[in-house]
Formats: sequence, C-alpha cells, structure tokens
Amino acid sequence: QVQLVESGGGLVQAGGSLRLSCAASGRTSSVYPMGWFRRAPGKEREFVAAVRWIGRNTYYSDSVKGRFTISGDNAKNMLYLQMNSLKTEDTAVYYCAASIAIGNPTLESTYDYWGQGTQVTVSS
Repeated sequence: QVQLVESGGGLVQAGGSLRLSCAASGRTSSVYPMGWFRRAPGKEREFVAAVRWIGRNTYYSDSVKGRFTISGDNAKNMLYLQMNSLKTEDTAVYYCAASIAIGNPTLESTYDYWGQGTQVTVSS
C-alpha cells in the first residue's frame, strides 16, 4: 500500500504562484510514475503533470506546459508541483497519484493510489 497526502493548496490571485506538495509513505520503493491530476467544478478529472523516477522524464498537459513544473525528492518521498502564472481556469481540486506499474503516466487508469486532494482557487 502507498499513502499519499497533498498540501499547499489555497486561494491566490490570477498571475500568482502556489507550490503543492505530496508526501508518500508505505511501499514507495515500488512506485514508478507519480503524477498530478485535477478536477474542476462540473468537469471530469484531468491529467496535469507526471514524472517517471527512472529516467526522470516529465510530462505535462498542454494547458499547463510552461507554467507548471513537477519535481520530486526520492529520498524524502516527496512530490511537488510548482504552479506559476496561475489562471482562473486552474481552479480545481488537485490530486497526487502513484502507480506501481509501468504504464502511460498521463492516463488516470495507470494509477493505483490517490491522495485526498487539495483545493486550489484562483481569483480574478
């Protein structure tokens, strides 16, 4: 089992920045990709960013590319999402996810474990 706990969400004005953190515990040595997804009000959950620990490849959705940066610290079992130039359309609950299988890191179905989510609200 892998447990994930997100933090760092909050209210920010458009153009501002936030840094989300995800603390992983449990069988983290079995984790391959980790990622961030989000669910905006009235919408389906969507992919935001992901990283493969082997090779350190990163992946981003087109909507956040160039504004968000995913990173992690293996030794501390931490995953981060630095969000800059935030827009009102970035308002959503953000979820951290982890997979114990080598799959497509941009697909929700790849992931086995999910955090409870952290709310990000961007005001105009």
